[in-house]
Amino acid sequence: MAKPINETFLKAARGEKTDYVPVWYMRQAGRSQPEYREIKEKYSLFEITHQPELCAYVTRLPVDQYNVDAAILYKDIMTPLPAIGMNVEIKGGIGPVIDNPIRSLGDVEKLGELNPEEDIPYVIDTIKLLTEEQLSVPLIGFSGAPFTLASYMIEGGPSKNYNKTKAFMYAEPKAWFALMNKLGDMVITYVKAQIKAGARAIQIFDSWVGAVNVEDYRYFIKPVMNRIFSSLREENVPLIMFGVGASHLALEWNDLPLDVVGLDWRLPIRQAREMGIQKTVQGNLDPAILLAPWEVIEERAKAILDQGMEQGGYIFNLGHGVFPSVNPENLKKLTAFIHEYSAANNGR
Repeated sequence: MAKPINETFLKAARGEKTDYVPVWYMRQAGRSQPEYREIKEKYSLFEITHQPELCAYVTRLPVDQYNVDAAILYKDIMTPLPAIGMNVEIKGGIGPVIDNPIRSLGDVEKLGELNPEEDIPYVIDTIKLLTEEQLSVPLIGFSGAPFTLASYMIEGGPSKNYNKTKAFMYAEPKAWFALMNKLGDMVITYVKAQIKAGARAIQIFDSWVGAVNVEDYRYFIKPVMNRIFSSLREENVPLIMFGVGASHLALEWNDLPLDVVGLDWRLPIRQAREMGIQKTVQGNLDPAILLAPWEVIEERAKAILDQGMEQGGYIFNLGHGVFPSVNPENLKKLTAFIHEYSAANNGR
């Protein structure tokens, strides 16, 4: 039997007034938690995600431990790629590695289509387990965005400068747009399956799109993002956009048919509002600050909360994911501080 759901996060995402500022943390599931590290000694990331009971446990851990206002499904942005024909391996200390990178239009045309019920039933089962029985907060589903997925598919793994990806974009525009369309279709199918299974909000991670300038974003990437969000709009769940080092694209995201603009730590919330971002914003404590003494964490969090609460429509988060070396007690303490401080000062 489903538990009653605390909808504070969903209300804030929709720009509605809330009693306090909701909070969740990117990469809150796993990494810094000792229980997770114990599981990782026995199982790889892919092995965990293929076991719904275990994956649901890892997803639920930060909700139970930190009292955050949303859970985010534990999985990797690479999860759907093997189903369409990419040979993905997650290598320790490196990340996702692909041994059959995209090099031509022919490679793009060989890519298959995602059938979630057949290809990734374990993701669907994990979502159902969490939303039908276990969670008392909304579950956020997610997907990588076409540019970020393409960067791994073209580079063959993580990159610092995305030179091969951008060279492919400039030199092979026909192949590039074919790839964007294939990945756009896959993202829509993938996300709709997550929503159907019970996800109450969606975050699209375009983690590495900050490597692209505004003009190229508008021409090469924004059309597919517009198509994705326009299609997902029909599902009537809050839609969040996030990327790292992409402050120059924040206004482009504000144009898209989505609900929440995620900010990393480089762009202050007040400045984002002054630029013209009217949607709900999410962010944006530098995750490195979580390694500082508590007094520093509290001071920085308070400054961000003060900016976020000025206009309302605000969700507290980090400017990127939790580091493995962060003390889980700091996240628990930070969550309590955010709830208490914002409840006392919200709507001043």
